[in-house]
Amino acid sequence: MLRATLRSFLAHKGRLLLSALAVILSVAFVAGSLIFSDTVTRTFDRLFASTAADVSVEPKDDITSSVPTGAVRTLPASLAGTVAKVPGVASAHADVGAQNITVVNSRNQSVGPTTGASTIASGWNVTDRSPVELTSGHAPQGAGEALLDADTADKKHVRIGDTLTVMAQPGSFRVTVVGIATFKTTNPGTALVFLDQKVAATELLGSPGLATSVSVTAAEGVTDEQLKTRVAAAVGAGPYDVKTADEQAKSAAENLGGFLDVVKYVMLGFAGIAVLVGVFLIVNTFSMLIAQRTRELGLLRALGADRRQVRRSVLTEAVLLGLVGSTLGLAAGIGLAAGLIRLMGTLGMNLKTTEMVVGWVTPVTAYVVGVGVTFVAAYLPARRAAGVSPMAALSDADVAGVGRPLRTRAVVGAVVGALGAAALAGCATASRTATSASLLGLGVVLTLIATVIAGPLLVRPVIRVLGAAFPALFGSIGRMSQRNALRNPRRTGATAAALMVGLALVGGMSVASASMSKSFDEQIDKTLGADFVVQNANFTPFPQEVTDKVRATDGVGLVVRQRFAPLAVRLPDGKRVETTAAGYDDRVDDVAHVTYAAGSAAAALADGAMGMDVDFAENHGVRLGSVLPVWFPGGRTASLRVGALTDQDAAEGYGMQGGLFVGIATVEKYVPGGQDSALYVNAADGTDADALRPRLERTLDAYPQVQVRDQADYKDLVHDQIVVLLYLVYALLGLAIVIAVLGVVNTLALSVVERTREIGLLRAIGLSRRQLRRMIRLESVVIAVFGAVLGLGLGLVWGLCTQRVLALQGMKALAVPWGTIVAVVVGSAVVGVVAALLPALRASRMNVLAAIAHE
Repeated sequence: MLRATLRSFLAHKGRLLLSALAVILSVAFVAGSLIFSDTVTRTFDRLFASTAADVSVEPKDDITSSVPTGAVRTLPASLAGTVAKVPGVASAHADVGAQNITVVNSRNQSVGPTTGASTIASGWNVTDRSPVELTSGHAPQGAGEALLDADTADKKHVRIGDTLTVMAQPGSFRVTVVGIATFKTTNPGTALVFLDQKVAATELLGSPGLATSVSVTAAEGVTDEQLKTRVAAAVGAGPYDVKTADEQAKSAAENLGGFLDVVKYVMLGFAGIAVLVGVFLIVNTFSMLIAQRTRELGLLRALGADRRQVRRSVLTEAVLLGLVGSTLGLAAGIGLAAGLIRLMGTLGMNLKTTEMVVGWVTPVTAYVVGVGVTFVAAYLPARRAAGVSPMAALSDADVAGVGRPLRTRAVVGAVVGALGAAALAGCATASRTATSASLLGLGVVLTLIATVIAGPLLVRPVIRVLGAAFPALFGSIGRMSQRNALRNPRRTGATAAALMVGLALVGGMSVASASMSKSFDEQIDKTLGADFVVQNANFTPFPQEVTDKVRATDGVGLVVRQRFAPLAVRLPDGKRVETTAAGYDDRVDDVAHVTYAAGSAAAALADGAMGMDVDFAENHGVRLGSVLPVWFPGGRTASLRVGALTDQDAAEGYGMQGGLFVGIATVEKYVPGGQDSALYVNAADGTDADALRPRLERTLDAYPQVQVRDQADYKDLVHDQIVVLLYLVYALLGLAIVIAVLGVVNTLALSVVERTREIGLLRAIGLSRRQLRRMIRLESVVIAVFGAVLGLGLGLVWGLCTQRVLALQGMKALAVPWGTIVAVVVGSAVVGVVAALLPALRASRMNVLAAIAHE
């Protein structure tokens, strides 16, 4: 039986090729994501380990927030002298650094990344732990001199002797590039500017007596843990975080981990789609191969092979297919990971790695996925083959499912579909976001399973409608193509299911994204009352001089500043919530249309007060007038009275979790050194807003990172962000379509082999090659459009339910992109034509007499 199985596998290797491609794609994305993640992680682990000091002392970060405020946490530079006297310390020095710095050249062009990674300015301290080394020019000495990293200099065409303007929190200053520094290992994508140490403290922090951290080197024989304990005792653990090199590396790796997780999960999403769609292809392949090998399997049964041996033989072929596909997929995954690393280089993250990290988990996972998918997909066809008696098989009885009743599918599909419909109905009527989202996920899974199960039941009624015009348009050729698609509902349903999965995802996400865009448009129209909003391109804070120059621009009537303040608040229900509050000037109501459920802006923006979203307040027992304890960074505390409760639907984006907002004076008091994140600008009376915009843009010419936006620009910005999500969905669709096309090609190719005698007889009685090709193309088109109709119908239902979840978050508008829907249906017909090209060509080239004599 083993020899027979191996011979069968080799004899049918051509027919298994397309199934192998599905396995290869699935495994490639799984392996590629793991290899890329492991390689980047090891590269950065080496970077962090090689650059981290034995022990570091930093200001304690007691409030975590991902929202930049512009404030730089500092400590006294003299602390380095205190630490240097600790027993076991070989050396200690103060470090100065500031992130989100803007650097421009003499033509006011940005030097450094405008999005993603930030530009960092630091003091130049040469140690063996420095991430860079001086490779050209000399170190900065005194005011007006700076080093630039080589990657940035090369990308932005900066040479030694060029003049740059550095914009920091205290103000702007000019420097001349006197040297180039090169990363020793990996460039994480940042731009680095190095200044003389004392100059850096003055220009970046505002005082030569300040620093941002202290780096400590241990004396010989002293461990990092021992040194950490001694340093902590000397400086006091209260205001400072004292970390070993391992702890510094772990903290840095955790920050990197978020980015890697996004990449990994996106690629695993592609792998999931490939696996899901590939299953249908593999099931169809083995079902059709078993149907074509009925006589062969029956002969094996007649010669003494029992049902278990036949089933085992088919499953062994599936395992062999999985092993071959997994091996090739693993190799493709290595290439995919290498391509991703090169892509990171074009985006500024220059990973200087000479090896790809392939841990034992990667090949194990690759083979588990590849072999597991093919084994599971082939199980039912194998079981069906084993259930046929020898005499039935020898008489060419059908084992592919033609004519077998679909009662079981009908019952199971109806039950699962009813459960899915109930879950989606619950999603649409739920009043809490978490409940609605959970029911949506459950409903999507159940309705997808139900549609796959019940798909063959829908083949005859739907395809009769879709192909109703074929006889009128194409005569007998159209009638035969329609009947061929109806001949085996199971096969047609499984083939269409591959396309249905991808199009259901596109249909649902298209409705959701269109609804989000429309909701944001309505919210911007309803809430934004300012003529213009001035912001950084990457939404980071900007220097005070930007605000001063905007205020001084001719024609500006009102400028309302926005700043952010990380904080933690203790609520009446006992919960301590860490969030970020937005701070505004008093006249915020002149630039934003806010609906107040209780209280007023004046009461919320007053000293010692705050405002919050009414739903958040009700959920935590907060009332108008409640006094809440609040913690700010650096150990600062306050008790703030709730002066206003806002309707979050109207104040979307007013703050972060809870919609908290305070007066800007409160932010300046408790988060000193912060910067403005946005300016809301109104034209002065008698000044036309259209005339004011070019004046503002001229004012901001020296700040290329700062942009002036009106309502239309804001809408475009939101649309662009949503389009990024859609591009990801369309990429998933593209992968699904590739595998779905393989599935249609595979089904048609095997169907041509199965119908060889029939095709020969049709050709013998007068069917031309052109007519034969048209018949197969029409059959392919109707199958593809059937999958599109099922997928889009299901996706529209998902999209409508997703919109109900979004409505609970204030995005209440519903929009259905009918243009996209129609384009997808037309595109699916084109996919059907493309998928039929090779099978139709092969069928038309058959020798008529040989085809008629085919067994």
